[in-house]
Amino acid sequence: MAKKPEKPQDVGTTGHEWDGIQELNNPLPRWWLWTFYITIVWALAYTIAYPAWPLISGATSGVLGYSSRAEVAADIDAVAAANASLEMRIESLPLTEIATDTEVGHFASSGGAAVYRTFCTQCHGAGAAGAPGFPNLLDDDWLWGGDIEAIYATVKHGIRDEADADTRFSQMPAFGEFMSRAEIAGLTQHVLAISGQDHDAELAAEGALLFADNCAACHGDAGLGNRELGAPNLADAIWLYGHDADAITTSITNARFGMMPSWQTRLSEAQIRQVAVYIHQQGGGE
Repeated sequence: MAKKPEKPQDVGTTGHEWDGIQELNNPLPRWWLWTFYITIVWALAYTIAYPAWPLISGATSGVLGYSSRAEVAADIDAVAAANASLEMRIESLPLTEIATDTEVGHFASSGGAAVYRTFCTQCHGAGAAGAPGFPNLLDDDWLWGGDIEAIYATVKHGIRDEADADTRFSQMPAFGEFMSRAEIAGLTQHVLAISGQDHDAELAAEGALLFADNCAACHGDAGLGNRELGAPNLADAIWLYGHDADAITTSITNARFGMMPSWQTRLSEAQIRQVAVYIHQQGGGE
């Protein structure tokens, strides 16, 4: 327990006391007090000189007229002006020659990486390895072709983006609307068979007939796919939505209808070419 001092204090108290503890009336040091006053004056001067006080539809602009957004915009314009000649060079070169051009090759790849990290990682992942429903850009399995011209066309026009007249478009019917569960089970077993997975041979034989009548037109008789139609190869080990029986059954029953936006309204021609170069260099581009 704190006790009251037996001797009188040199410093008076504020009159506050709790549990025997008194609050001494020690004044603040003058240097600290003047520093505090200066910060108040500085704050008031700052709010007058620079944008500070929020209003209904904006904020006070400040007597100096400073704008951080205008400063950033000026920096962006300066960088754009410095890169203008390189971007013009990228736009004028054939796509196949951009990466090998000593003047713009590294710039195009670096710029494409920046575009990819900004706009593409949300779906394809930071490492471009994809995810269920979003293609892996590192392998050699390309629905619409993996050469640089095909990649460029996909980025520019998107997949099933109805806002772009030149978008890549394919549509698999939902077989669950007109096939029985038994027929879909047979188809599933046939797809498992042609992809080299464990399957029911009897059901797969029945599914082969259904496959020839309903699926071969797009996927081919052997299920090897068709890039002109965006039909995936069903005979390899690369699957966009999963390879087990349940995933294949779901795809056959309900169909898949993934969509990639067209980027030509949001990216410049140079940026589209740069990101096409970057993706093509990741290892899977053909």
